[in-house]
Amino acid sequence: MGEFSEKVFAAVRHVPRGKVATYGQIARMIGAPRSARYVGYALRGNPEPSAGSAADTGMAGAATPTTTKATGDAESNGVPCHRVVFKDGSLCDNYAFGGMDVQRALLEAEGVAFADDAHVDMDACLWDGRAEEAGCTGGRGARADEPTAPPPGFDWKRELGEVD
Repeated sequence: MGEFSEKVFAAVRHVPRGKVATYGQIARMIGAPRSARYVGYALRGNPEPSAGSAADTGMAGAATPTTTKATGDAESNGVPCHRVVFKDGSLCDNYAFGGMDVQRALLEAEGVAFADDAHVDMDACLWDGRAEEAGCTGGRGARADEPTAPPPGFDWKRELGEVD
């Protein structure tokens, strides 16, 4: 996998259980704000889907996650790509690891609420990207007391030298 894909996988690993992120949100997090489609393309090639077993979801024939040899924990090193949805909360109809029904079952098993049959309740379940919510409190992840967004009133145009 290339550098872009590795950045995508690293960002998606931080999305906590019970929350979802959008393709565009992941693109912005890795510094490629207009690359939502490429995020989807990278996730399609996910070498370590961390999605629970097909048996857990009742979806026979679905791909199973990679487990770590040390712990047998699928969540440890896998990339939970099922937690990435479209900006309107809709699921991917071509979910690479078993289809839309598998993605929905995986999300429901994690406690994600749905607004209707095909859309996640984004008001309740959209991850805000905060490190403490994802359990990133040390190591290479962001600390809980580090900012995750610019301060209120931050002037992007001035910062980027686009002042009129």
